Amino acid sequence: MIQDIAPHHFDNTYAHKRAPQATDYVIVYDQRHVLLTAAQQLPRYRDVQHLWSTRANRLTYLFAIDQTGFFLLSGPVPVPRGWALAPDNVFRQLTPDYLAFAGTVAVHLGEWYAQNQFCGACGHRLEPVATDRALRCPNCHRTVFPRISPAIIVGVTQGDQLLLTRFLTGYQKHTLISGYTEIGETLEDTVRREVHEEVGLAVERLRYFGSQPWGLSGSLLAGFFAELDHAAAITLEHDELSEARWYRRDELPHDDGTRSLTWQMIEAFRQGKA
Repeated sequence: MIQDIAPHHFDNTYAHKRAPQATDYVIVYDQRHVLLTAAQQLPRYRDVQHLWSTRANRLTYLFAIDQTGFFLLSGPVPVPRGWALAPDNVFRQLTPDYLAFAGTVAVHLGEWYAQNQFCGACGHRLEPVATDRALRCPNCHRTVFPRISPAIIVGVTQGDQLLLTRFLTGYQKHTLISGYTEIGETLEDTVRREVHEEVGLAVERLRYFGSQPWGLSGSLLAGFFAELDHAAAITLEHDELSEARWYRRDELPHDDGTRSLTWQMIEAFRQGKA
């Protein structure tokens, strides 16, 4: 999955002040887009320190992979010749793998910083906290922490078959039923509700599979398998889905990227491991 970057090591220890080094990466982020070099890679500090008056105090330290730091520079900025702004979902395909993961985490934090510039209670500009990854209002002392939204993915099974769906808009490859956890729900409650809402089915015997941080949506995904409670016709939620149908193990499609929890779950079922 996208977070599986061994032998590299991800270190999200917070550091309020860390000076960028020449080989550190700078994520230039603006309205769900990131800046890539002419080589379609993330720029390093040495590439941008003389552009746009990029002083170290304009950068926000995010995290490190091995000994290499990753910093955020919030846009907009003039795009150098040959470089390009790319939609943040470019990190689904970016190589090497550890940079794809770094990019998704940077997007998660970049969106949080962009959406929390001012206090929601009194309107004063928020300031970074020196000891934690948080923002604090100097006027009313309200503290804002990064938002992580819990969500589930569920592989609904019926004997030797797995239920796959397609979204009505956006991502068009096969996927599994998914959805965000609502207030007052357990993850298991969310599984049952989402299956019923999206395809009108009831499930039982839930089994936890694994989890994945998915920064592109600011989510922490929890994967489950669940068995169909009783045979019933699929009732499609047409506002969200264009298709839902059963696939035998030997006819499951191969059209999802290997970096996703969805792919891991489909592969586990295909191979008889779930």
